[in-house]
Amino acid sequence: MRDQDFFWEGVKDGKLLIQKCHDCGALRQPPGPMCPHCQSLKWAPQESEGRGTVAAWIVSQHPTLSDAAPRIVALIELTEGVRMISNLQGIELADVDLGMPVEVTFAEVNGAMLPQFRPAGRG
Repeated sequence: MRDQDFFWEGVKDGKLLIQKCHDCGALRQPPGPMCPHCQSLKWAPQESEGRGTVAAWIVSQHPTLSDAAPRIVALIELTEGVRMISNLQGIELADVDLGMPVEVTFAEVNGAMLPQFRPAGRG
């Protein structure tokens, strides 16, 4: 089993899962085999509430089909205190702002289900 398999199984079920250290309780994202705080190898998945804020963002134009809109790639600070990188959906670039509240949504992208974020309350 790979360290991130639990994450992708959660995505298939419409859940955003993060790792929680069994020994010290620290949360971590991205997944890894060892807790960076106490070096424990024991952990369990914890479901995130799927809410957070935009900590930073860029516009990615590669690789993109020539007729596709550029992607807004954001660093999301989850309410649980960990960060993850994802795409922002359902918003124009001019409307993106630091600290903007967002929520997770799941979308099929090129045949794979992926967690994406959208402005909170626009579901």
